[in-house]
Amino acid sequence: MFQEKRTLFLYCVSPVHMGAGTALGVIDNPIQRERHTGHPVMAGSGLKGALRHHLGRTWDKKVLCALFGPETDDSSEHAGAVSFSDAQLLAFPVRSPKRAFVYAVSPTTLARAGRLLYAAGVDCGWSGHVPDVESNHCLIVNPDLLTEDKVALESFQFTARVDQGLRVVSEWLSEHAMHQGEAYKFFRNKLKEDMVLLPDEDFSYFVKNATVVEPHVRIDDITGTAQEGGLFYTENLPPESLMVSLIMAGGDRSKAGKQLEDAASVIGTLVKGAGNQEGIHNVLLQIGGDATTGRGQVILTVTGGN
Repeated sequence: MFQEKRTLFLYCVSPVHMGAGTALGVIDNPIQRERHTGHPVMAGSGLKGALRHHLGRTWDKKVLCALFGPETDDSSEHAGAVSFSDAQLLAFPVRSPKRAFVYAVSPTTLARAGRLLYAAGVDCGWSGHVPDVESNHCLIVNPDLLTEDKVALESFQFTARVDQGLRVVSEWLSEHAMHQGEAYKFFRNKLKEDMVLLPDEDFSYFVKNATVVEPHVRIDDITGTAQEGGLFYTENLPPESLMVSLIMAGGDRSKAGKQLEDAASVIGTLVKGAGNQEGIHNVLLQIGGDATTGRGQVILTVTGGN
């Protein structure tokens, strides 16, 4: 069905609220999470919808429908040529008394990213060779994070050591998962130097307890003042988080004349654009809720292919 695949990295430059729609705890509007890991996730359907909305402002309608499907309730007309997997968490920012914050990863997040890269035909050099780490320990790239042999993250301390295998990972991600423009140079270098590999259990604690939770107040439409009992809490994925998804493309299924020749031209048009139509590589995209308050800004970076 899908003949072409690319890896899509999403780097958050603002808090991002991809709502789960239901609340089971004290947070009224939680973000989407995977059931089995508890890690934040972005549904592929939401990602596809956000991209269609963004590109629809400038793209030719026929090409847009060929890629994303027709603008009709009749889904039997034809399917779109592209699909997106759920975006999985790769790196999560954790506060550090040295160098402000670090990019925390875990064996599971690196292994899953390597699996997606393999599916896209990308040889990253570390897929299948993820370093292991003991409980209450961590691996680092930058010795400047050390205080004696410890690294402090939030209110916790981990026994740490420098690991060259992790440097291979951080250098590759810095070069391929981040926008290569001058404005992002600081963050590329920071990802390369300030990556910390945590055990899965410690990584899971941070991604469950160190998100951005904001209080909001409902405003009464008539009085314009705070509504009694209207306090609620919204959860956001923090800025500097890094997610990864898989783009899959097949041939153009349009019935009324093909707009694109094959899967290669489909994914090439999506990624690089055509004519005056911009592609999605290096695009700043708004995704999720609270757009009017500046939430949901992510930078897209596509890896793989020619």
